[in-house]
Amino acid sequence: MSYVLRDVLVVLGLAAAAARLDSWLVWPLYWAAQGTMFWALFVLGHDCGHGSFSNNPKLNSVVGHILHSSILVPYHGWRISHRTHHQNHGHVEKDESWHPLPERLYNSLDFMTRKLRFTMPFPLLAFPLYLFKRSPGKTGSHFNPSSELFQPNEKKDIITSTASWLAMVGVLAGLTFVMGPIQMLKLYAVPYFVFVAWLDMVTYLHHHGHEDKLPWYRGKEWSYLRGGLTTLDRDYGLINNIHHDIGTHVIHHLFPQIPHYHLIEAVRVCHPYSCLSFQVSLARPLVTLFLVYLQTEAAKPVLGKYYKEPKKSGPLPLHLFGVLSESLKQDHYVSDTGDVLYYQTDKKMT
Repeated sequence: MSYVLRDVLVVLGLAAAAARLDSWLVWPLYWAAQGTMFWALFVLGHDCGHGSFSNNPKLNSVVGHILHSSILVPYHGWRISHRTHHQNHGHVEKDESWHPLPERLYNSLDFMTRKLRFTMPFPLLAFPLYLFKRSPGKTGSHFNPSSELFQPNEKKDIITSTASWLAMVGVLAGLTFVMGPIQMLKLYAVPYFVFVAWLDMVTYLHHHGHEDKLPWYRGKEWSYLRGGLTTLDRDYGLINNIHHDIGTHVIHHLFPQIPHYHLIEAVRVCHPYSCLSFQVSLARPLVTLFLVYLQTEAAKPVLGKYYKEPKKSGPLPLHLFGVLSESLKQDHYVSDTGDVLYYQTDKKMT
């Protein structure tokens, strides 16, 4: 809970300072900082969705709703679709997040849709549209309790989250009426889109953009472990601590129950070339035992082959914009056939 209090106080402090100073020298700095803090709030809500924030499901739900609704994310709707992503990571058809387009589906898109999908800055603005329409080839909405995303017994959860989202829209509308649209644009709307850009960039680069193309799977070639090991860690420099070490993505996909504040220790355990130190008292016993198991000689070759050491960042992760740009130029679709697949490039898009 201390992380939530810290981040909320920073968000409120930044907004108060920017409103008081009200200078065009300050606003761009505020937008970058506040948008990053919105992203940090999202990551804490993400922990709630995995049940790693607290052992109390009700507390996870309450805190998750407060954090995610404040940045216009439907908590349960996103939580459930994100669960689908984790259960099917690395699967061409079943994955939910930034999954590759099979060639036939890719070719069915009109040229403008393809161009927008792979041309900066449009991919960094995709998240709100995804919440309403999902990705190409998939139907449903994160707000509709009857969407195919959800099971019938999850309808009440979706209704609750959609109502919370609408309540936040109402709060923002009221604040706009009181403070004026320009002030709300500066205080909330611009940071919101900075947050969206963070979310889209981070989630994309955790599954794309390595210099050695990573495989995607279908059919009998897919397994939970194989899919998890096709994810990528990223180094974000000074931002690592601010957004709660979300860059340690491989271990998060293998063990989503681990809270963000133990991910670094878990990476030390699972990385085959490190000192392999981990305090048993810091993690849930069952998870810890399994992590220790990964130190056996049987597991080391698996991680040694698939773990990709992230490129070290400077104070700010500016190098990742180049990685993102190159991936968008090259990673367009995968074959309609085969069970181990790699991205191919549409020459018309280069």
